[in-house]
Amino acid sequence: MTSRSSRPTLGVLVFFTVTLTLTAYFTFAAVQGDFGLFRRAEIMVEGQALSEELSRLEDEVARMENLTRRLSDDFLDLDLLDQQARDVLGMVRSDEIVVN
Repeated sequence: MTSRSSRPTLGVLVFFTVTLTLTAYFTFAAVQGDFGLFRRAEIMVEGQALSEELSRLEDEVARMENLTRRLSDDFLDLDLLDQQARDVLGMVRSDEIVVN
């Protein structure tokens, strides 16, 4: 009569060890890896920040286009021209008071 030991064989232990190790590795990679959940959250936040910056820049471009149009030959805003000339040349009119 042969007696069977209750201890698992070495092959079973190696199989479960390798399986557990691979499972842990792929779980870690899915969470922390280059294409993991944390990186995806970072990309989404970065995308929102870039969208806000794009909106701000589009507003700035629209403002600059408006100022450029107002100083063009077709449409000349004399008040804006006066303001720009005084800013660039550093001059004031005789009826203005300069406060530093």
